[in-house]
Amino acid sequence: MDLIDDDTPAPQGNQPEYTVSELSGAVKRVIEGEFGLVRVRGEVGRVSRPASGHLYFDLKDDRSVIAAISWKGQAAKMQVQPQEGMEVVATGRMTTFPGQSKYQLIVDDVAPAGAGALMAMLEKRKAALGAEGLFDPARKKAIPFLPRVIGVVTSPSGAVIRDILHRLRDRFPRHVLIWPVAVQGQDCAAQVAAAIRGFNAIAPGGPIPRPDVLIVARGGGSLEDLWGFNEEVVVRAAAGSDIPLISAVGHETDTTLIDYAADLRAPTPTAAAELAVPVRLELLATVDALAARLMRGVGQGVTLRRQRLRDLARALPRVETLVASPRQRLDGAVTRLSAALGLAVARKRGVFDRLAGRMQPMVLRAALVRQRDLLTGRDERLARAMLRRMERLEDALRPLSARLAPALGRLLGDASRKLGEGRTRMVELERRLEAAPGVRFQRLADRLEALDRTRATLGYQATLNRGYAVVRGDGAVVTSKAGAEKASALEIEFGDGKLALGGRAGKKGKGDGESGQGSLF
Repeated sequence: MDLIDDDTPAPQGNQPEYTVSELSGAVKRVIEGEFGLVRVRGEVGRVSRPASGHLYFDLKDDRSVIAAISWKGQAAKMQVQPQEGMEVVATGRMTTFPGQSKYQLIVDDVAPAGAGALMAMLEKRKAALGAEGLFDPARKKAIPFLPRVIGVVTSPSGAVIRDILHRLRDRFPRHVLIWPVAVQGQDCAAQVAAAIRGFNAIAPGGPIPRPDVLIVARGGGSLEDLWGFNEEVVVRAAAGSDIPLISAVGHETDTTLIDYAADLRAPTPTAAAELAVPVRLELLATVDALAARLMRGVGQGVTLRRQRLRDLARALPRVETLVASPRQRLDGAVTRLSAALGLAVARKRGVFDRLAGRMQPMVLRAALVRQRDLLTGRDERLARAMLRRMERLEDALRPLSARLAPALGRLLGDASRKLGEGRTRMVELERRLEAAPGVRFQRLADRLEALDRTRATLGYQATLNRGYAVVRGDGAVVTSKAGAEKASALEIEFGDGKLALGGRAGKKGKGDGESGQGSLF
């Protein structure tokens, strides 16, 4: 008879027992096996970005919520970062978190749920930034006509920078500073904004020249590819740039928010280079035309001033004409004085005759002396007055004559100097014009010679000279053994000639009696 210990629990059936860890592991394996790759559509709820760099958020609809996590490396590769309220399609795998008995979605990538949702978010952001005045046309700056230094923000390895440099070299070569950035992906927005701020932080006159204009450029792509240029940090950096900025993102039909914040939008990167600089040859032609107009204007000006000088010289009275009238008045005064003296003497003589009886000889003699002295003094004063008047007139005419001669000399000297400079420039232009065709023809001849050498190196005959041969059967090139066997006659071409063989030589052996030898051409 068996004894039963009262402390031993009674058996509960044949169902296996699991530990908590074993059950959690089994559930984890089942969920990960059934949902190894899933795509889930839902609205982004709570979003958390801790210092570790991982991204935690919720995906929800009107009835359920799924916790989602994207590890640091995966979150950095996402082109579109999930934001609360966005409707997205998340791609990843389901797993469990045994520590809290919950399941979660490990997200590898996030995409907007259709272009409509992405465009709605873009329009919302555009309206918010526009309300702040970042797109106001009044704040846009004018692009300089001929910048000395051009800053380009783009990828250094794409075709965009080569197109920009090629167009600048064709139109007007300028000093170009390239700030390499990522133009797509998670790091695009931060790097582009940092590049714009970095160019603006360059101090004028420093070791690195400060750009006069900036070009932010990228090739075409989808809305998701260009999304980095719709980020708020890029728009604010473009709007806050003190350096005039040209936006050249995408093709002509692509539009991003940086286009509204930039001072000028270019339809393509190549068009941005055309908007940044003028055509150098057109400017030279304009300068030459202005120089020709200047020379004609100087010549006409000298001619007109020379004619004006002649007219003024004819209108200017001569010295003889100026003193003729005073001299005539003097002669008249002298004539009247002589007659007046005669009359005065006659009157005095009459008075003297009347008084002669009463006057003694000595008194008369004394009176005559006094009258003679008086007349002499008057005559001297009159002569001095006439001399002073003539001197004043000569003094007034002397400055006019002195100013007239130097002015005429200066005008003629300036005209002669400018005419000499024009002749010198004309001789230099003629020399350059005569030398230009020869230089151009020499360059074309050198290029033709290089192309001919390349053709000879890569050509058909050079290949034969390196040890190759061409086999022809019945006049056509044979590339296989079967084709050679079918041909009635074979011809082998070497580098130094051709060798003809007899009909169907490949099928005959040594015992057939036919050697298959041909003749060498």
